[in-house]
Amino acid sequence: MAEHIRYETDGKIGTITIDRPEKKNAMTYAMLNDFIAAIGTAGADPSTSVVVITGVPGAFCAGTDLADLASTPNESRGLRGTAQERTRWWPIVECPKPTICAVDGPAIGMGAEFTSQCDMRIASTNATFAWNFVHRGLVPDTGAGTWLLPRIVGLQNALRLIYTGERIDAAEAARLGYLVDVVVPDDLASRTRALAEMVAAASPHSQRLIKKLVYDGLASTVDEHMPRHTAALTACFTSDDHREGVASFLERRPAVFTGT
Repeated sequence: MAEHIRYETDGKIGTITIDRPEKKNAMTYAMLNDFIAAIGTAGADPSTSVVVITGVPGAFCAGTDLADLASTPNESRGLRGTAQERTRWWPIVECPKPTICAVDGPAIGMGAEFTSQCDMRIASTNATFAWNFVHRGLVPDTGAGTWLLPRIVGLQNALRLIYTGERIDAAEAARLGYLVDVVVPDDLASRTRALAEMVAAASPHSQRLIKKLVYDGLASTVDEHMPRHTAALTACFTSDDHREGVASFLERRPAVFTGT
């Protein structure tokens, strides 16, 4: 990938790393395009079944690089495509695989939005989070702060965070239910790896369907959800992964899923 965005694989785990430590991984527009492209590559990679998103040690993403923003014409700022192009605005949600972010250091502005788009979040005790858009005269820039965040931490907590732009530490984020775990910095990589391996051991076919059902269900009635659910269940019953899951149980061995 490009200079500041790396995509690497290790077994069934793909990892996207933001690598611009001198700027706490602040995003330029060029970096953002590379980041979106990396997520697309990770989502389409047939060799992996889970994606980890992280930064170099001590940084996750300090938001938009304001120096880069200042040199961008007003009419072009923040524009990534039309509202219907969700892979441009919500690339992590649109990734068909389970996603985990590992946060060490600041996740501010756009960086906080990226964490909201991930399915699961693990942080070190060095992590901080802030949806500080009101301090720049903006709304949360990907739309995740105003749609996903209230569904993760509740309406009142989300509004407090996005009305005030308050910076919170990992302990407070965990108290709000935003994180699955908080660990010391030296344990962040191993704890993230352990969770990713647990996810990677399960059926990718099931996980793709589960992710779509869950995110579509956030804006659906039960009557709208159930036809999608029954179609997904029918697809599972005819899948290779289901046959392998049953066979591995009866044969008392670990399952070897193919994602089909």
